[in-house]
Amino acid sequence: MTRKPTLSVWKFSSCDGCQLQILDCEDELLELTGAYHIAYFLEASSDLVKGPYDLTIVEGSISTPHDAERIHEIRRASKYLIAIGSCATTGGIQALRNFADVDEFVRVVYAHPGHISTLRNSTPIADHVKVDFELQGCPINKAQLLEVVSATLAGRKPDVQPVSVCVECKRAGLPCVMVSKGVGCLGPITHAGCGALCPLYRRGCFGCFGPKEQANTEALAERWRALGHDDPQLLRAFRGPAANAPDFRRQSTFHE
Repeated sequence: MTRKPTLSVWKFSSCDGCQLQILDCEDELLELTGAYHIAYFLEASSDLVKGPYDLTIVEGSISTPHDAERIHEIRRASKYLIAIGSCATTGGIQALRNFADVDEFVRVVYAHPGHISTLRNSTPIADHVKVDFELQGCPINKAQLLEVVSATLAGRKPDVQPVSVCVECKRAGLPCVMVSKGVGCLGPITHAGCGALCPLYRRGCFGCFGPKEQANTEALAERWRALGHDDPQLLRAFRGPAANAPDFRRQSTFHE
């Protein structure tokens, strides 16, 4: 009898939203379990099997000393490792600490700061171990996830197109909110995957899927200025779920 490849899913510092996207695959999840033996997935089952694993999916950023140790253990036990979501690929919302004094945050928020063990910076998985594929999003796109998982099983390169949200707007027949309404939008520099959800409701893209390849943040910032946006607005725009991504980080810091 042919052994099914094993799949494990791990959580680090995150909201669990990307793991819930896996569970929301519904009918497709049955096909996934037919192709893989889900050996470790705390969000879905208490039946846990130790590695090694053929494929490991990791959600969340590295934000504590324990995280930094555990990710190396998981990497050693995994043939392939995929980082999913903004937290795992850029550091996530919690990476906003990287722009401030984390010791001050701990002092203000917690009654007993001495009990808190945290790193000064929140960092993506790839800053610590080799990652075989990064899937962006806050949360991730279910179809893209299934494509990455099935491609890994088949031994081929995942077909996740490196295009911007603007392409999704055009495919949906949506008018450009910057052109038609003068609304600031990060769509031209943001990776596709959300289905142009915000422009669908006449709102500018918030950059939830992080910067696309070769994002020209400088040109977009100049366009925002032409629409009347000032430095504080530009700073906030680039300090979203993917604030720690190098392209967004560089641009937001420029407007401080």
